[in-house]
Amino acid sequence: MPDIPASRARSDLSRFLNPRGVAVVGVSGEPDRIGGQALRLLADFGYTGRVYPVNPKYGEVRGLTCYPDLLAVPQPCDVALIALSAPHVIGAIEQCGRAGIPYALVLAGGFSEVGAEGRALQEKLVAAARKANVRMVGPNCLGILNLRDNARIGFGGTAQLTTLKPGPMAMVTQSGGFGFGVVAIAAYFGVGCNYAISSGNEADLTLLDWVAYLIERDDVEVVVAFMEGITEGRRLIEIGERALELGKPILVWKVGNTDIGSRAATSHSARLTSGYELYRAAFRRGGLVEIRDVDDLVDVAKAFFIRKLPAGNRVGVLTLSGGAGVLLADRCVESGLALPEFAPATTEKLKETLVSFASSSNPVDATANGYNDNFASYGRAVELVLADPNVDQVLVRIPRGKSARPWAENLMRALGGTDKPLVMNWPTSPDDNGDVLKWLEENGVPCILGAGRAVRALAALTEFSRKRREQRRRGGRAFVRAAPRGAIDLPAGGGPLGEHRSKQVLSRYGMPVVRERLLAPEEIESLAAAPLPFPLAVKIESPDVPHKTEAGAVQLGIGDLATLKQAAREVVAAARAHAPGARIEGVLVQEMAAGTEVIAGSVNDPSFGPTVTFGLGGIFTELMGDVTHRFAPFDTETALEMIREIRGSRVLTGYRGRPALDVAALADALARLSLLAADHADRIAEIDVNPLFVREAGKGVVAADALVVMKTTK
Repeated sequence: MPDIPASRARSDLSRFLNPRGVAVVGVSGEPDRIGGQALRLLADFGYTGRVYPVNPKYGEVRGLTCYPDLLAVPQPCDVALIALSAPHVIGAIEQCGRAGIPYALVLAGGFSEVGAEGRALQEKLVAAARKANVRMVGPNCLGILNLRDNARIGFGGTAQLTTLKPGPMAMVTQSGGFGFGVVAIAAYFGVGCNYAISSGNEADLTLLDWVAYLIERDDVEVVVAFMEGITEGRRLIEIGERALELGKPILVWKVGNTDIGSRAATSHSARLTSGYELYRAAFRRGGLVEIRDVDDLVDVAKAFFIRKLPAGNRVGVLTLSGGAGVLLADRCVESGLALPEFAPATTEKLKETLVSFASSSNPVDATANGYNDNFASYGRAVELVLADPNVDQVLVRIPRGKSARPWAENLMRALGGTDKPLVMNWPTSPDDNGDVLKWLEENGVPCILGAGRAVRALAALTEFSRKRREQRRRGGRAFVRAAPRGAIDLPAGGGPLGEHRSKQVLSRYGMPVVRERLLAPEEIESLAAAPLPFPLAVKIESPDVPHKTEAGAVQLGIGDLATLKQAAREVVAAARAHAPGARIEGVLVQEMAAGTEVIAGSVNDPSFGPTVTFGLGGIFTELMGDVTHRFAPFDTETALEMIREIRGSRVLTGYRGRPALDVAALADALARLSLLAADHADRIAEIDVNPLFVREAGKGVVAADALVVMKTTK
């Protein structure tokens, strides 16, 4: 993994979030202009630091002394909020350096987002900031909201709302307008946010810089990252691992996932790897939790604010409606949650507690009979399920009406004696018993509208807990290389190697390949006997014909010498017809291989580095997209997880009488491939092993075809 530049190392940004003084550069006396809004937000919303208007046109603004430039601003001043047009920003940054102001927030657009001229201007801006030793947010951003300390440093309609509320969430967004709007929506549904940062063009400080900082803060329990894209994929994974270690989820909301277009890729593996697929693989790591809409954000954040993690995926469901119980059960199973049988003692006590026509199994249907005892029996049933040893977490629908508040108070007493999380699926409109809903949420019981939404929140909590247990388990084992680092003689130029040379590279890392001979066409014409036992495959060997089947330059099942010679002539002719200028390095004669076909490959992604793709071959890959991804290097245990992850994994482990295949050998091959890709990431762009045949258990795997593509050297 590449080193993180010094400018990207974790920084203490506390004075950026809560500065002792803010200079508003380009302040305006007109309250609705951007410079006027910025001043009003600081002056009117309780900011306790000093505010320094800066504009040579004014002597004072809103009763505050207005300074001609940053050099005249008194100290301490930690942040310069620059509300100037793009051409004037660099001069302001240079003044920050001379004035000793360490942070700048640049609101103006007109930089990299507008084309080549803007990119050139942004490069000059970055150079000026580096020289001035100033850290910068923006340009082209809305600013920073610190709702905990009433420091609203920026502009925009959402920033002026009085309904925004502090809370243990923080948000970093690459879309300031949308992201700040989400903060307002979350506040409406009871989820407060201490900090929100609009990262803009990220000329200096990036979304990842802020996320890495925020997860370390004691007043932040959940971080939300609204991202369109990042350039440091491996750093995202590292930050996710740190978040998991801290027990703080990062809710990742990735957009821009569908417009991937056509990818110019030489290998099949590269064609199977879109940008979003790698993001999804990253999100499965560490404390990263993918969300897809504002409902997810609100619900999942509420679930994590319980501050309890389930020990497993077993859910106890209790309702007053049979239909609701069935629906919740369906959604649980679809989300990977289990509804276990209760312990016999629990079932007996439930039968004693509930009426005879209630259901005492999971899901529990206590029926509407609870109206006859003010739902006391239903409350007792919840306590019994919470105490059941087969249950890790509980999903409950609350009764409505006048009994709801005393029932909720009894529930709170029961929750004080358990470490199991409980989520409430609110059964009616939010204003029906709305005071009870508010009271429950203020006391750490999330009330979530909609069965599917409630289950998704529990599933996110469960998956985070599973990953945390797995992280602790992994921490106790050392990484074991499947193969030592090997020195490989690789050509200086870029582009694909021929199949024979590619297999030699794989063999250097111990990956089994078919037996083969590379012969010149004239050598084949003079053969008196076959170089290998029949049946054989005959292929063209040319770095300029990477897809030999498409060129008609492959013939299989050759059974005698005369057919072998004729096949050699035909593949040479086909290759020359397909690519007239192709370099013909010979004809490859190889043994025929058999087994279950899989595909394995690696792509050296610009952001995520070397990644490995695995899936079943043939129609499973092409039509079903049944592939999975990991980040290289990894060991055989991770490779086994990768194999189990694909939908068609049962084909490999034995299905309907078919023998189990050599999954251990396959895992070893995948781990070796990952090491090859990682060890030589400076030179190898892509690797494609297709097909890789998996034989019966104990008989190994063998690569029948391979392609290594070299990076183009400058």
